[in-house]
Order: sequence, then C-alpha cells, then structure tokens
Amino acid sequence: MPTPLTSSALTPLATKPDYARCLERIEAWWHQAVLDRPPVRFYRHNAQFEGGEPLDRKRWPTLEARWFDVDYQLASFEQSIAGKEFVAETFPLFWPNLGPSVYSAFYGGRLEYTEVTSWYEPVVTDLADLSPLAGDPFASRYFRKLEELTRAALARCGDRYWVGYSDFHPNLDCVAAWCGMDRLFLAMAEEPERLAAIAELSVRDFQRIFGHFDSLLKAAGQPSGTWMNIPCPGRLHIPSCDVSCMISTDYFERFSLRQMARELPGMDRAIYHVDGKGVANHLDQILAQPGIQAIQWVQGLGVDWPILQWIPLLQRILAAGKSILVDVPVEELDEFMARMPREGVFLCLGVAPEEEKSVLQRIERW
Repeated sequence: MPTPLTSSALTPLATKPDYARCLERIEAWWHQAVLDRPPVRFYRHNAQFEGGEPLDRKRWPTLEARWFDVDYQLASFEQSIAGKEFVAETFPLFWPNLGPSVYSAFYGGRLEYTEVTSWYEPVVTDLADLSPLAGDPFASRYFRKLEELTRAALARCGDRYWVGYSDFHPNLDCVAAWCGMDRLFLAMAEEPERLAAIAELSVRDFQRIFGHFDSLLKAAGQPSGTWMNIPCPGRLHIPSCDVSCMISTDYFERFSLRQMARELPGMDRAIYHVDGKGVANHLDQILAQPGIQAIQWVQGLGVDWPILQWIPLLQRILAAGKSILVDVPVEELDEFMARMPREGVFLCLGVAPEEEKSVLQRIERW
C-alpha cells in the first residue's frame, strides 16, 4: 500500500471550505478504504474540452494567439468558477493547457490550434534521422508558455483556486505524434532498435520536466494535479498509452512498459489512464506494476455502454489491489452501487449542478 500523505502544507481554499476532508476521502480511496463515503467528482472525463467559442480576430489574429494569451486563459478559468459551489471531491484547479501533444512539441515541430484542442503534425520521416527532435525542450516556446501560465496563475490564484501542471504525454503516445501512426507500427516490425531509441528519447527528460513544474507548485503550497482534477499533496502522475489499443502485449511490454519504468520513480501516486477495451488488452501487465496505485477506466461509445457490462473488469482491478476511477451515468448509479463494493471506487458523475447534492445523498447511503 502507498505511504499515507497529508494536506497540511497546502494553501487553504476559501472557495472549497471542506477541501481537507475531501482530500482525506481521496487518501482513503488510494488505500481501498472509505471514511464516510467514496469520493465523487461532479464532471465527466473530457468535459473540459466541450464547447468553444468563435475567434475574435479584432483581439487575436490566430487561434494560437488566443491560446497563448495568458490573461485570457486565466480570466476565462476564473469566470468559469465564479460563484460556483464545488460539491464533494470537485475542486477549483487551473491546469495550464496548450493541448494534449504539448510534450511532443517541446522537442520540435509545432501545434496547430482549433477552438478546443490542438494537433501535432509528425516531423520524423526516417527513424535513422532524429534531427527534427534535436531541440532543447526547456527552450521550447511551448515550455516557456506553460511556465508563464503557471507563474501567472500562482501569482493571482490566492485562496480561490489551486494550480496544477499540464497534460504531459511521454512514452509511445509521444512517439506516435512524432512519427505518425503508420510509421510507428511499421517500425515495430521492421526497425525495432531504432524505434527503441526514439521511445527512449520520449522519456529521457520527463523527470526533469515534471520536476521543474512540480517544484514551482510545491514552493507555492499547491498540490500535484492535472487534467484529471484529483489533487495530491505529493507527486501525482497519469501514465498512459492510448495507441496500445492497436498493438500486441509483446510490443506493449517492449515499447511502452519499459519506458514507463522511467516515468514512475519519485512519484507518490500514479493513476494509469486505460482508454477503452483495446488498452484493457494489456490490463494484466498494467496491474502488475507496483508503481501504479489506481486505474482510470474510460469505456468507449456505442456498444461499450452501459457501464454495468464492465463490472467484472472493475472487480478484477480491485482484486489486484488497485483503486478505480470510473464514469457512471446517473441512471445506472443505483444498480452500480448495488453490484460494486464502496472500497477503492472513485465516482465521476455528469449531472446538472442543481442535482449534485441529491445525487450525493444517494451515494452517502451506499
């Protein structure tokens, strides 16, 4: 079991008076225990990417300019939390965001922006030539902008919200961005040694990059938290490998798990992001990792719903000693609670704000 963590060094939140008790519930969850009820987060996975707004070209010439506007990013977040009540284990946490492939862009290439996300065009056309990735990640304009966003947020957050770190994706998802999917999969069969070299590059600087931002946050009394909005008083990492849904367990072992071993040292907590049943093909290998304490299960769409069909998989995760984080539709909540234990379960629920407290009362009777 992980070493217990306390929240005494964190900056208090006036907007979340019960934050300390909520962190205690989360700490119990890490240990597959329950204080009074399981932790509950009132928004869905990827909910932060919904919506968007038209570009005001009088203010910004490009979408990238809007994304890079620090004052706008912070003002937008602050407006979104103004007057909001944060029920249960839902927290006001700003995480600097330039898109899901920003870690890849630290080394070379550029991000193309839309209203709600960004895209990375592959820059490696030959695995024998990694010169397109020769940039110093700490000198990257994207790295510097994330640092600027972080410092600006820390300067103005006060006791209104916490500040987290960005969405860092090293490992095979980073390699897929650099090379493109087709070249990645061909290299597994035809150029495994060269692929191993670029996979190593993807994690080479991860500890230093993570540590840089973690040090900024810790010096300001902030927890470790990112897009998943689960604050941790220690060091929290969200390892993942979404492209593993299309590879064998042997390739997953060789080109992802070996690199993940470079990501986890020094982390107090780690939640592995299992994005769908394809990634779950490697679940036994993931569950065997002692540095992973929890699994986020994200089922797909269509036939992958309802969540109730995945209860055997969730029970398998719990039986392996790992806690789970899972989206549950409110219409399935009662049956889910009837069939699952409370211990080790963190619920994510997308309900209207006016319904949150009544739904929470149902969970309190679990």
